[in-house]
Amino acid sequence: MTNSAQLNEKEVAAIPISSFEPLEKSTTEKREEIAMPSLTFMQDSWRRLKKNKAAVLSIILLAIIIAISIVTIFVSPHNPTAQNVKYTNLPPKIPGINITGLNGYAEVGGKLVDKYAQANVPDGTYFFLGTDSLGRDLLSRLFMGTRVSLLIAFIAALLDIVFGVTYGLISGLLGGRVDNIMQRFLEIISGIPNLVVMILMLVVFEPGIPSIVAAMAITNWIPMARIVRAQTMKLKDQEFVLAATTLGETRSKIAFKHILPNISSVIIIQMMFSIPSAIFFEAFLSFIGLGLRPPVASLGTLLSDGYKTFLFLPYQLWVPAVTLSVIMIGFNLLADGLRDAFDPKMKE
Repeated sequence: MTNSAQLNEKEVAAIPISSFEPLEKSTTEKREEIAMPSLTFMQDSWRRLKKNKAAVLSIILLAIIIAISIVTIFVSPHNPTAQNVKYTNLPPKIPGINITGLNGYAEVGGKLVDKYAQANVPDGTYFFLGTDSLGRDLLSRLFMGTRVSLLIAFIAALLDIVFGVTYGLISGLLGGRVDNIMQRFLEIISGIPNLVVMILMLVVFEPGIPSIVAAMAITNWIPMARIVRAQTMKLKDQEFVLAATTLGETRSKIAFKHILPNISSVIIIQMMFSIPSAIFFEAFLSFIGLGLRPPVASLGTLLSDGYKTFLFLPYQLWVPAVTLSVIMIGFNLLADGLRDAFDPKMKE
């Protein structure tokens, strides 16, 4: 043994025992301790959804659009239905911006002309998106049209839940001959085109929101019913449902207490996909003249009016078209994000 090793042993021996602390061994409790906080299914889904930047951006954007459409019921730049033939087809004018196309000037005969001065518009009066062929403020009508389109879309989503979920639960739980009859009935209804249904609704109702909602109520809930039926048939043979049946639970309690909570994520996702479909359906019907009637505005009626003047006043078409596209893309991105968030098998 070398001299340095002997010195180290002497130094260690000189240290008092009280300076040492015993090293705790890893116990069973320590090994089984849960390092991460316990999360419910919805909390974990929200955590996963927040990681999807596109879905979060869609939530913020849609929340802003919905908030603006509600606030403008009480506060609006102008009356969306008020007509003033002196102010027809005025270009956009935004205070403080001196850019051609946004300052009230338009090209007439190869020259830039102040359209607001020609129409004798009072100082301090601005139309941020211009006016239409009847002198109505396009921004105010855009707020009104967005509000009406969203209202119809949310009514369609509510109808999907009420009719589709109820029909799918009954068909899936009962099964057998009842399920066979109910599915054949769905096939008959789904074979009728929506446009034909809409024309038939116009015979019963006046053109407007009730007729559009009635047309949606007849056919648009069918995909929801089929999805709920498939999920119900998948779950009704699971152990927890069989245990509830053994304990004497009625079918209605099994449906609403056991099955419905377990398929709620699928229902939410399908509902989010049905909202943009309903918005597009309303816009299509209004565009071809089977939807809403003036002076009520919707994104479809704004597109129809803008299409007529697209060649020389393109902004009247672009504004509602961009708004419709943003809303539909936002709902679709949010639905995709919810689908990934509710799927525990999806890799983060």
